[in-house]
Amino acid sequence: MLSPRFLLLRSAASLTTRSLCAGGVSKQGRAPDMVEGNPLLHVSNVRNRLREIVGASTNWSDHQQAMAERVSLSSMLAKSQNDLPAKRMKDSYLEVHLPLGSEPQLREKYLTFHNTVRFGRILEDLDSLAVLISYSHTYNAALKRSPLSIVTALVDKIDMRQHIIYPDCDIKFTGHVTWVGKTSIEAKMHMSQYRDGAYAPVLDATFVMVARDPENKRAAFVNPLKPEGPEDEKLLQEGEANKSRRVDLSTASLLKVAPTDEERKIVHSLFLNTLDTKTVSFRSRVLPPNSVWMEDAKLKGLEICHPQERNIFNRIFGGFLMRKAYELGWANACSFGGCRPSLVAVDDILFQKPVEIGSLLLLSSQVCYTQGKYIQVRVHSEVFDPLSRQHNTTNVFHFTFTSDRDVPNIIPNTYGESMLYLDGKRHFNQTVEN
Repeated sequence: MLSPRFLLLRSAASLTTRSLCAGGVSKQGRAPDMVEGNPLLHVSNVRNRLREIVGASTNWSDHQQAMAERVSLSSMLAKSQNDLPAKRMKDSYLEVHLPLGSEPQLREKYLTFHNTVRFGRILEDLDSLAVLISYSHTYNAALKRSPLSIVTALVDKIDMRQHIIYPDCDIKFTGHVTWVGKTSIEAKMHMSQYRDGAYAPVLDATFVMVARDPENKRAAFVNPLKPEGPEDEKLLQEGEANKSRRVDLSTASLLKVAPTDEERKIVHSLFLNTLDTKTVSFRSRVLPPNSVWMEDAKLKGLEICHPQERNIFNRIFGGFLMRKAYELGWANACSFGGCRPSLVAVDDILFQKPVEIGSLLLLSSQVCYTQGKYIQVRVHSEVFDPLSRQHNTTNVFHFTFTSDRDVPNIIPNTYGESMLYLDGKRHFNQTVEN
């Protein structure tokens, strides 16, 4: 049974995302806190602020030298977490503005052909903001540059509060640190959009960041977190619960342990439903009505990783990887469902390895589970070395989309595909339950 949140999303999905605030550049979409001259952090300045914090350069050749100079900052790292002062949640609070309504010249970067907002660009902004929030938590006024290299380890989840993101209404991002480990940081962010005289929630996001040494080789300690009041305590407890949930999911991964009894019955039922009743053979399979073989629901892409897409540490920007994976996954869901899908949730994006400048990045999108109008898509990214012919997985992405109509059933044909099906079902169910 679907949760009330999903039922709300289902009804919202029927609305067209081409709706505007009031047509053109309306005052209705211009928030009063984004008027000219207001000293708020503009979204275009987030990455500039990050470069200042770590001493990175905007020039490719200078950037390499600046990164080499960061090696000397290793002596500034704390020997233990106890050596660092505790920080409050409000110490890392940030508010960043994306004035799509107030600055029409900014809008083109975020527009799709259908006059909607490119969600891949929003993912890029969220990734940059999560890094800046983490640096705000670890800020030390006595240091000119931070010795920490803070990178995205995991996008725990992104839940859409509504499907419509208006292309001519101002957007506000807010967020702060909600939990820390010894070397890791959880940052929660919220995105809202100004319409009808007030901000309305659009999405909630939870990112997990990790701190490394200046050379990005070893883990580094971060400041402990000191909650103030019951609300902070609740957020800290949620962070602990999120960590425990991630550990449990990793332990129960189908790459490590066998499916549960219930899952084995599901796989066997799918197998029985595809047997050819005219023959007595395990190999004779027939596709049921309104169904698609999983092997026919793929879409692949290739990216050459140029310096333009680098982050402040001379690797490919994680937000760029998320944008490319999302756009490929969206295109796959669109092709599979026969209409423009809406995003419901992003779940469990794992950053396993950094992507170096100049890499050949292979992206593979697979529809792995469907239910009613919902499409679960898994995108796998890997770096291919043409000289050694080796493939190394860098990221795995999970997206849940909804269509405006019922979509075909996805049918696995091999044991490996059956595991993909069960993994997709797990991610879908987790999204539904939350």
